[in-house]
Amino acid sequence: MPQCLLRVARFRDLDRSEFLDNRQFNGNAFSLLASAERFLRDHVPIASRFESGRMARIDEPLYPPLATREAIANAICHRDYALGGGSIGLAMYDDRLEVTSIGPLHFGLTPDDLFGPHESKPWNPLIARIFYRRGIIEEWGRGTLKMADLAKSAGLSRIEIEEHNDCVTVRFRRADYVPPRHGRNEAIDRQEAVLTLLDRVEEGIPLREIVTSLGTGTSKRQVSRTLADLRN
Repeated sequence: MPQCLLRVARFRDLDRSEFLDNRQFNGNAFSLLASAERFLRDHVPIASRFESGRMARIDEPLYPPLATREAIANAICHRDYALGGGSIGLAMYDDRLEVTSIGPLHFGLTPDDLFGPHESKPWNPLIARIFYRRGIIEEWGRGTLKMADLAKSAGLSRIEIEEHNDCVTVRFRRADYVPPRHGRNEAIDRQEAVLTLLDRVEEGIPLREIVTSLGTGTSKRQVSRTLADLRN
């Protein structure tokens, strides 16, 4: 069926003016979920750290995988498949990740309702039942609450759920994003961006996270040079 479609994209900066990656996948519900997770593994920044007493490195993706998996699974279970041209969209920008499904919220639910206790009422109960039996989702209406808790624990802003033009979008927004400033003196602009970022933390921040926070186009060498200039 043509509506069994997943569209994924990585955009440069904060809008859709330029693609860094753009792909489409057709298939059953399980293959679409797997394709979405592979795309996220390819593009979501990962911060690594070591803890005393542990031999293995700890990798922490910017967007928690359990939360993004829940958002994608919910899109598959709740979207409107009656629209032949519909699809599920997974879009990543420098400052946020968005999961969009075709079709409005049903059964009188509003975005605000999803952040409080509510009953599970899937629009496609057969798909939801299969996902439950495979252990992908729960059937207690806790999906959005779990996503909110995971996002908070990962240091993200409060997740946003938006209903617009018969589409529902779940948005994960970075709390640490510092928009790059492009002017005649990019070195000074980069110094100001780094200082703004450092001012938000109490005990420092890894170099890799600074590079990631400054957005696409900033290299590790540029940030190292900026830090050296600030020390001087």
